[in-house]
Order: sequence, then C-alpha cells, then structure tokens
Amino acid sequence: MITTLHIENVGIINDLSINLNEGFNVLTGETGAGKTLIIGSLAILAGGRFSKEMIRNGENYSFIEANFYCPNHEQSIEGNIIISREIHSNGRSSCKINGRLATVNELKELMSQIIDIHGQHDSQLILNQAKHITYLDSFIGKELEKELNSYQEKLREYKNLKQELKNTYGEEQEKERRLDLLRYQAEEIENAKLKPTEETELEEKHKMMQNAEKLKENLTQIDNELNEVAVTAISNAIRSLEKIQDCGQEYDEKLSILKSSYYDIQELARDFSSMKENIDFDDTQRNKIESRLDCIYSLKRKYGNTIKEILAYGEKVAEEIHKIENLDEYHTKIKKQIEQLKEQMQEIATRMSKLRKQYAKVLSEKVNNQLKELEMINAKFEVQILEENSFNENGTDNVEFMICTNVGEGMKPLSKIASGGEMARIMLAIKNVLADVDEVGTLVFDEIDTGISGKAGQAVGEKMKEIAKNHQVICITHLPAIAAKGDYNYYIHKQTKENKTYTNIKQLNEEETIEEIARISSGEITEIAKAHAKELRKAS
Repeated sequence: MITTLHIENVGIINDLSINLNEGFNVLTGETGAGKTLIIGSLAILAGGRFSKEMIRNGENYSFIEANFYCPNHEQSIEGNIIISREIHSNGRSSCKINGRLATVNELKELMSQIIDIHGQHDSQLILNQAKHITYLDSFIGKELEKELNSYQEKLREYKNLKQELKNTYGEEQEKERRLDLLRYQAEEIENAKLKPTEETELEEKHKMMQNAEKLKENLTQIDNELNEVAVTAISNAIRSLEKIQDCGQEYDEKLSILKSSYYDIQELARDFSSMKENIDFDDTQRNKIESRLDCIYSLKRKYGNTIKEILAYGEKVAEEIHKIENLDEYHTKIKKQIEQLKEQMQEIATRMSKLRKQYAKVLSEKVNNQLKELEMINAKFEVQILEENSFNENGTDNVEFMICTNVGEGMKPLSKIASGGEMARIMLAIKNVLADVDEVGTLVFDEIDTGISGKAGQAVGEKMKEIAKNHQVICITHLPAIAAKGDYNYYIHKQTKENKTYTNIKQLNEEETIEEIARISSGEITEIAKAHAKELRKAS
C-alpha cells in the first residue's frame, strides 16, 4: 500500500504531500483542481510516459516520490519501498528504487506487482493476456497447485535433458556437422606431420638464407685468416719452440700449450670452412622451407600458439571424435527418458486443462453475476481456454478473458473494450471475484464513474468498498454514492496566489466529509443536501 505520496512541479501542483491509508481512499474536489494530476503522477511513478509539458510553468524539473509498505512482496522486497522519478525539461531523467538507480523497465516490472491503475488511458495488469492463466490458476487454488508443481518439476527435467542432448550433439544434423569439422581438423594436423622442434630449426635456416651473402663473405674471410694466417703462424712457432724446448722446463710447458691451441684452432678452421660450404642454397630449397613455415603458421592461427599446442589440440580432437562416434547408446537412453517425460507431462497437462475448464465456468459465472449487480445486464464474460500442441510453463493451455457488452455482439478479448465506463465496471467485477487471490496491493481508479449514474453508481461504490477489505483502493469520483463509501475522504482544491495556481489537499473529518458529499450531490451545501449525504453515509 502507498503510505505517502510526494509530488513537485507537475502541472499546477507545486509541492504536495499526501498521507494515504488502508481501505477505501476517496478523492473529490473542484474541476481542474489537480485530481487527475495526482493519478497521473502515480502512473508516471509506475513507469508511464511523461511529457515535458507536464512540468510546472517556470520550473525545469518534476519530481515524484512515494513510500510503499509491502509486508509480503513476491520479489523478496519487504517492508518500506521508496520509489522516485525525476524528469528535467532538457530530457534528462532518473528512476530510483530504495535510492538505487533503476531503468524504466525495471521500475515497470516492480510496480506492476505493487500497484494497478485503472483509467481510460491506462493499461491494467489484468488486461495482460499472459497473466490470465495465472489469475485462473490462483482462483482454482490448491486443487491445481499440486498438479502444476509436479508438471513444472517434470518440465525442468525435460528441458535439462533436451539441453543435454543438444550439448552432446543429440541432433543428427548437428552431430554430422561437428564430426565433419573435427575429422577435417584431425586430418589437417595429422598430414602436417609436425615435429616439436622443427619450427625453430626451420626459422634458423630461413634466417641464414636471408643473410647468405653476408655470411658467405665473412665466413670466407674467417676461413682465410685461420687457415692461411693463424694455422701457418702457429705451425711455424711450434717448430721454432721445438728447437729450444731442451733449454728448460718452461719452454717444454709452453710448447705443450701451443700445440693444444694449434689443434683447437685447426678444428675451428675446419668447422668454419664447412659452414662456408653449407651457405649455398638453391631456390628449390628456399621455397621448400618457406612453404613449410607457411604451413606451420597457418596451423598456429587455427589450433594453437606453438607446435606443442597444435599437437595437443589434435589429441583433443581425436578424443572428441571417438566420443561422438560412440554416443548412440547414450543418446538412445536420453531420448527414451524424454519421451517418458512427455507422456507424463501430457497426462498432468490434460488433468490441469480439465480442472481449468471446470473452474473457468465457475469464474465466468461469478464475474457475470458481479456485472449484473453493476447494472451491466446484457454483458457476458467468458474465460476462454485453448489447448496448444506445445508445452509451456503452465501446461498446454492458453487462457484469455473474453467479454461481450451488448446483445448481438460477439465475444472479444478484454483488452478490446473501448468504453471507459464499461471497462471500469468490468475491472471491478473481475477484481471483486479475484480479490482473495490478487496479489497487487494497491488499486487506483481514475474517475471510474464516467458514463454511469444512479443505481449503477451505487453498485460501483459497494464493489469498491468490498475490494477495499483486501486491498488499498484509491479513487477519484464525482458521484456522491461512491464518495459516501469512503473510509478516508480527501478534498482537493486550488488557490491563486501571486498570479500562480496551487493545488492543495486535505483529509476530511466526518463532518467535512458530509459537507463534501452534499456539495457534489447538489452543488450547494444545504441542510437538505447534508441530510441526504448522511443517509448515504449510513447506507455505506
């Protein structure tokens, strides 16, 4: 329920706060005083559209805030919930739920569970065809609840098995597509005959090819220096040292070191000579190495950053191929379970459909009785149930509320009713029947008396009074018969000050309520009008 509503800069409303109560809250007042602006503000707070023209003249923003008390809200938001919405003339806006920024869609989703606004231009939750099956099931109650829980449990298992089948290539076409891809990948990796270290070796050879001329030149220079200069010089030095080695131990030791160096340099010279000979590459060899490197680079782009990773991927592919090729037995088992679940769900869905059709007649009859009491003698309400071939969250039924308001007309979906007065009474009839199962805590009716008077107005007031036993009801009215039913009555009026108009609201005591009923009854507060107002209050 709404405990407090605060509005700033909406139309002629400057700064207005309203404390509302449980039960039936009736708002009356002067024409143009801002009554509809209050309901419009609630609609904006519920995620409705806002026009910049609604911002109070001379101001650059509008702000609306309300405190809702929700003791047992289904979205686990319990206690006080503060909703606010601020709109600026430059188009900037913000929505907040308990101080947290929210999107308009999030606001709509939350508020649709808290408040239901009934006005000629508002969309009501009960007009949402997707919700009709929920209303019917709630009306049926525990007799259906057990079946529905059992069905939904099997539906979850059914969906999990279908997903498992899909994840393990249960669809034959998908399995073959996957196998073709995996076999292609395995063949490509296998045909490449990769070796763990070959990329490094090939890159070294390729680098040598790219620097062949420079290598040839420098290795030739090294070969000449070592073989023609260094080796000859050391050989000559050895011969000279051999002639004096008997002159002392020191010379003999140096000769041994020099001979060892000679053999090392001689071996090094042969190596460089061999390296020089290997520098010569022909175009065929160059193309072969570059082609091989291109192959490795291509495989790396697809299967891994190194040859080791590519080979590991190939092993993984081989394992998956083996798994898919041996899935038939597993799939057969899953498909059998799926078929069994389909049979079980169909049995439960059939029983639920039978229950729904049985109670649909009861609900239709009750609503039609309410419509008669609301002076809609020729109206006919019907809960239509069509069975579908697919399983949904609620079985196989598609439920829609249908209505015919005049003799000779066909049944139409509830959302197609055009008359505001008819729509209001139909809503009242349905809400009254569903009062015990409707979880929306606050119902708002904007000038529900449009197009009705007399006995019908009396009946409308009585129905709203009944609904207010289980819900908070907020209603703007011009009918004394409805105003007299109020548990709490509010008077809305406007005043002009310094060339500006302001909206004010006041909660009326009993004497003031009698005077207000008298005013809207006869236009003047006379003793006769007050006496009539007292009679209306007694009848409430």
